[in-house]
Amino acid sequence: MSKKNRKEKPKVISLFAGAGGMDLGFIKAGFEIIWANDFDADSVKTYSKNIGDHIILGDITKPSIQKSIPKIKPDVVIGGFPCQGFSIANLGRSEKDERNFLYKQMIKVIKKTQPKYFVAENVKGILSLGKGKVIELIVKDFRKIGYNVNYKLINAANYGIPQMRERVFIIGNRIKKDNLFPLPTHRDHHPINGKKKKQPDLFEKDKKADLKNWVSTESVIFDLKDVPISYDPIKKGNKTIYNHMADTNVHDEFWGRKFPVNQFHICDYLKKWRKKSGISVKKIDQIFGYRHTAGHWFRKDNNSGSIPNPSDWKRLKKIIKFDDKYDKQVTTLVKKKIKFEQSLRIQNWDRPSDTITATSPEIHPNLQRRMSVRECATIQTFPEDFIFEGSTFRSMIKQIGNAVPVNLAELIAKKIIKEL
Repeated sequence: MSKKNRKEKPKVISLFAGAGGMDLGFIKAGFEIIWANDFDADSVKTYSKNIGDHIILGDITKPSIQKSIPKIKPDVVIGGFPCQGFSIANLGRSEKDERNFLYKQMIKVIKKTQPKYFVAENVKGILSLGKGKVIELIVKDFRKIGYNVNYKLINAANYGIPQMRERVFIIGNRIKKDNLFPLPTHRDHHPINGKKKKQPDLFEKDKKADLKNWVSTESVIFDLKDVPISYDPIKKGNKTIYNHMADTNVHDEFWGRKFPVNQFHICDYLKKWRKKSGISVKKIDQIFGYRHTAGHWFRKDNNSGSIPNPSDWKRLKKIIKFDDKYDKQVTTLVKKKIKFEQSLRIQNWDRPSDTITATSPEIHPNLQRRMSVRECATIQTFPEDFIFEGSTFRSMIKQIGNAVPVNLAELIAKKIIKEL
């Protein structure tokens, strides 16, 4: 940044801002957010409480919202355009999903406001959608409006975030600069078979970099382990802990299948019988009243196939009339003890956590409850005094899971501010 303008903070417009994870990172790096927008009321309440009242509630596709964008030319436009259509977790994803084209609203704002830079964030699934054609289309569309564009898949754990979170960042500029992504600051030092992992070849400029070990879940939320769950703020010494609420509906036992079942074999088996019956997946979804769930029974893309529960299995059998081959394995249930080491729902304790998602939090490593709102927020590197607003517990979790980790956004913002 030039000496002339170094006292004036560079300006940012934020689209699809959510609770403000990316915005907060840019603020920490020295930017000023002059306008933000999101269509979720609870997210806007959270943002307003913690960051500022410059956020507008509403649908960015509506002319009334677009007209409220300031005429001041921003230096950067940022946004994590909605990812439901792109996510691998959304098994009904399609390149025709209308949510996949909300990035065009971001292009529209960028074309109108002409920022020097833009930063967009999305899920890893965007890279494989349409066999790579979707990301190519998005990059092409950004380039059409005059931007040099690059994208990179970034794992937050490699940047000091206590979380295994892979997201795609797309950066573009129109000032003829290289788009520089931050270099990794951390790596996995855990031994494999008693030997240290070989340091990955991640360093374009500094292959001798001595990277720190990944940040563990334990190191950031250990102090909350003995704090009682409460919807009200809790005093601990000279600190106030906010949003330390959690789902305690976790049991030592669960009903599981008595016999081992090969998920892929079941998918192939059901697919064969469905084709033989001539009944479409869509029709079966309609019969069961599911939106997509029944469709998962007949495919195994992205390891995504699922097995019907016993009651659905019996009902499905009457519809597509398959034989008795797998009846015993699928429908015989017994009570089982929850084994933390087996459950994908359990957070890693001595390593970065699994991805914090917008749905139900995972079970705490050593407590009979799920991760609290505050613990999830801490793993996403939100400050201790950042207070989430929401009509429900689920709403707060959704806000956190959809956010960009604050400290990762800050690292990206610091790269950009040096180039302005």
